[in-house]
Amino acid sequence: MSHLLTWVLFTPLAGAAVLVMIPGRAHAALKLWANLIALAGFLISLPLAMRFDRDAAGFQFVERAIWIPAIGASYHVGIDGISLLLVLLTTLIGFLAVLSSWNSIRDKLKEYYVLLLVLQTAMIGVFVALDFFLFYVFWEVVLAPMYFLIGIWGGPRRLYAALKLFLYTLAGSVLMLLGLLTLYFQHQQQFGFYTFDIGALMAVQMTPAMEQWVFWALFLGFAIKVPMFPFHTWLPDAHVEAPTAGSVILAAVMLKMGTYGFIRFSLPLLPKASVNPWIAQTLAVLSIIAILYGAFVSLMQHDWKKLVAYSSVSHLGFCTLGIFSLNPNGIAGSVLQQVNHGISTGLLFLLVGLIYERRHTRQIEDFGGVASVMPRYATVFAVAMLSSAGLPLLNGFIGEFTILAGAFEANRTWAAFAVFGIVLGAAYLLWLYQRTMLGKLVHEENRHLPDLTLRETLTMAPLLALVFWIGVYPKPLFEILERPVNQIVERVKPGYFADRQAELR
Repeated sequence: MSHLLTWVLFTPLAGAAVLVMIPGRAHAALKLWANLIALAGFLISLPLAMRFDRDAAGFQFVERAIWIPAIGASYHVGIDGISLLLVLLTTLIGFLAVLSSWNSIRDKLKEYYVLLLVLQTAMIGVFVALDFFLFYVFWEVVLAPMYFLIGIWGGPRRLYAALKLFLYTLAGSVLMLLGLLTLYFQHQQQFGFYTFDIGALMAVQMTPAMEQWVFWALFLGFAIKVPMFPFHTWLPDAHVEAPTAGSVILAAVMLKMGTYGFIRFSLPLLPKASVNPWIAQTLAVLSIIAILYGAFVSLMQHDWKKLVAYSSVSHLGFCTLGIFSLNPNGIAGSVLQQVNHGISTGLLFLLVGLIYERRHTRQIEDFGGVASVMPRYATVFAVAMLSSAGLPLLNGFIGEFTILAGAFEANRTWAAFAVFGIVLGAAYLLWLYQRTMLGKLVHEENRHLPDLTLRETLTMAPLLALVFWIGVYPKPLFEILERPVNQIVERVKPGYFADRQAELR
């Protein structure tokens, strides 16, 4: 199939263009078209997995076209195993987010669905762009739809949360742009022509001091998006005020843009700075602080949605710790855990949104004994909670175990501290389940809550299936990740695998 990646990238945008022409009062037609386009976007992405060659080196499904020759920018897209998994996660979550909005959104439906579809294209673009200028365009475009989704359809403090998200992320993007331009002009000085091509920029040689400066410039852009401690303060507000679909997309996909940036750009483009002991140790310490801080703050939350939001700070801390362990287990575990976090936390936000639609409150004290009236809901919530806590045979365990193996190889102290994050994670999730689902009914208002409908069950079914499949049989995902992860490790630590083989002898 020719131009498959372009079809995957622009199908949601084309659907949004058609959606604009549907009359705003035709609510049924708007919902049906948006859901069909989101489903089509997911189905079109499946051949990427079917045709992906796990043994091939480099990027696949590559497409290149001249875009802005005056500045050396091109339409250059392609994927490797890392971006393949994130693209598939994006198309699946995008479809489920649109489907989950069937009854929850009643005002400005056309605008809402258009923004969701535009956001989908922008997020996919971030994961497939092989031209730094193209990447930066998609990176910035993501901001606008999410700003309006929170600002128009969010909660009582939606304008504050939307503005905070926009300003934080924009500040990081501007600093990232300075680092990008440094690479851009350094390439011109050394090779005589301007280009934003990532492969070409990898040939740029800089002094250690300049490379570290560029690393920190890119770091701020990526760290705010993750968000790493101490740049995390925008996240809980954005999650709490966002509509359910916005929270699901934000947690499941948008946060992964920052971790992806570290893996795709910081490590390969700036290997000397990445392997610098002071830098690696600093980022590992920040990751461990995020793991423990996010877990402790989650334990103290009274708002169900804010607890899940702060848990993302802790879980993404594991992802960044794996990245800066700078070994195959750490990086592969990080990518896998990014996918796992998207599945389990996306599922948790869907569940929080469903209970809020029924009860119009997220205060944990307003619940208790819900399992007696909503058994199907309580069962799905138990699976999502245990997945997020890292129970063996569920997806979260695989990613956390692999990250801890990588952290242990890099520094045993890092792994020791990170283990406490797993214990605390189980504590706040089990305590949440106990206070909301178990025991006697606390409030009379909960006695007549309807259980999951067929549509709601089908919305969560794909995520539940992935929770068990990845937990029981993760081998295909590790095979997809093996070659690109090894290439990154060899780029950052030349001779790593030769040294390991020598040690085994």
